[in-house]
Amino acid sequence: MKITDAQVHVWQAHSAERPWPPESLSQPGGFVAVPGARPHRAEPLGGAEMVAMMDAAGVDRAVIVPPSPAGDSNLFALETAAAWPGRFAVMGRFDPLAADAREQLAGWLEQPHMAGIRMTFHKPQWSRWLEGDDEAIAWFWADCERLGIPLMLMAPGRLDAVARVARKHPGLTLVVDHLGLHSNLRDAQCWPDVLGLLPLANLPNVAVKASAMPCYSSETYPFRNLNGMLEAVYNAFGPRRFCWGSDVSRLPCSYRQAVDHFLEELDFIPAADQPWVMGQALSALLRF
Repeated sequence: MKITDAQVHVWQAHSAERPWPPESLSQPGGFVAVPGARPHRAEPLGGAEMVAMMDAAGVDRAVIVPPSPAGDSNLFALETAAAWPGRFAVMGRFDPLAADAREQLAGWLEQPHMAGIRMTFHKPQWSRWLEGDDEAIAWFWADCERLGIPLMLMAPGRLDAVARVARKHPGLTLVVDHLGLHSNLRDAQCWPDVLGLLPLANLPNVAVKASAMPCYSSETYPFRNLNGMLEAVYNAFGPRRFCWGSDVSRLPCSYRQAVDHFLEELDFIPAADQPWVMGQALSALLRF
């Protein structure tokens, strides 16, 4: 089985050459996406350390998702992928309101190691793009569909908008991050978000990342109180649209435990389906 992690973060510390947004520099002890979320570790995580972690845990490949607090640059992610050929693909950050956004998008997949785009809608300045009929970035969805650019979406509380986009653009591949969960929730608090996700299984161009799951449990490994939610989503989406991911660098457990959680502890996933869940489905969706 070739294991491909659907989401890891590699990142550099703030520097004059590659500065972070000012608001991110005020978060001591590890940055967070939103208040109440499990923080990323405080120390930067580079490619050499990530590859060593993957080798130790039996992970063959990983998708790098640049963390939003570090800003919109994809340079370090692409440099990391280039330094370890065959080990990484990148789902880069993208600003659809940039002056040259449409030109950037036209050549997006021509960038070596770039597999698609990861959009975040968990903060007001981004969430407004999903208001109404999505007119602010309507061109973006249409162009991504036409150009065959897969999208990963962090959109807690906005799955209604994700469904609307999926129906309007049936040729567009959409992958919902973290089961669509709000990052500040834990345990049974997550069930309403899960129930809001399940109807999207009826849209064949929507897949889901079962990523960062240990971050949503107050229990220790093997996080058994998440089993019901994971089983419900797996049964709805099936193994070819249900993708494991770790979300390194903010795990509350070891990387090996994040892998074994899905390989050893979720008995509702048949052995024949494990290769799909652990990387084959994601590889097909991203053409990785």
